[in-house]
Amino acid sequence: MNIEKTFVMIKPDGVQRDLVGDIINRFQKKGLKLVAMKLTVMDRETANSLYKMHVKKHFYDDLITFITSGPVVLMVWEADNAVFISRKLVGPTTPNEAMPGTIRGDYIINTGFNVIHASETVSAARREIPLFFREDEIIDYRLSIRTWLGLKDVNLAQS
Repeated sequence: MNIEKTFVMIKPDGVQRDLVGDIINRFQKKGLKLVAMKLTVMDRETANSLYKMHVKKHFYDDLITFITSGPVVLMVWEADNAVFISRKLVGPTTPNEAMPGTIRGDYIINTGFNVIHASETVSAARREIPLFFREDEIIDYRLSIRTWLGLKDVNLAQS
């Protein structure tokens, strides 16, 4: 097993469109475990840290303005291959590439307003999670469903 934690953020457009419950539901139904969550308005400094890899791109200023324009839902999810699974659930950034059934494929019509962010790699998740969550805010618990399904009891938080 390759138990990982990943960072997922529902962007201001996803919050404003009342998609929070549906998005969380998709992750839960897939089998990922929610271990941390917050609702906040991101400040520019944190937004700059999150998106520093885009700083020289033409859309950077618009991205920072957008991501700080309203509430976002910040989450940490945990599962076997959490980063890969999350990226598959989310789908590609552009509407022409995002397949129906993915979050973006079902909800976006514009690349600039693409509803959700998910860590692209394990190293990105390790960088992004501490921007928003202290270690003591990430909850270690066992999903009782594992016992009901006859699955081996694994402490998913110790990966």
